[in-house]
Formats: sequence, C-alpha cells, structure tokens
Amino acid sequence: MKSLVETIAKSLVDNPDEVSVREITDGGSEIIELRVAASDMGKIIGKQGRIVKAIRTVVKSAGAKQNRKIEVEVVS
Repeated sequence: MKSLVETIAKSLVDNPDEVSVREITDGGSEIIELRVAASDMGKIIGKQGRIVKAIRTVVKSAGAKQNRKIEVEVVS
C-alpha cells in the first residue's frame, strides 16, 4: 500500500522529490503517513478534502481485499 500512496501523491504534486511515505503498524491496523512539501499540501487535500478522501477510499478498499485495516494520514 505504501507504493500505491506514493505513486498517487507523486503524480499530483509539483515537487515529487519531497514526497515521503511511511508505514506504521499499530496492533491490528496500519497507518500510512504521507508527507509532502508545504506548497503541495493543497494539491493533496483538494477542494473540501476531496482528493485526500479519494486516496483514503482507494487505499481502504485495496486493504479490505487483503483483510487489512489501513488508514492514510497527511502530516505536515
């Protein structure tokens, strides 16, 4: 899932070199932390959070096929 989030994020931002993705396993769930440049934060979040919501939906559905609970967090 890490590579999926990284590929999506790099295709959306102006500075793909500053995209950083980290997987954290916490008990039965996984958290994927996405970091981007401050100037690209708006591109990842989108208007009214639509872009990040779409990323979360894709990752959750892909995780559900593998019986994994995955959450995506965008951190600055």
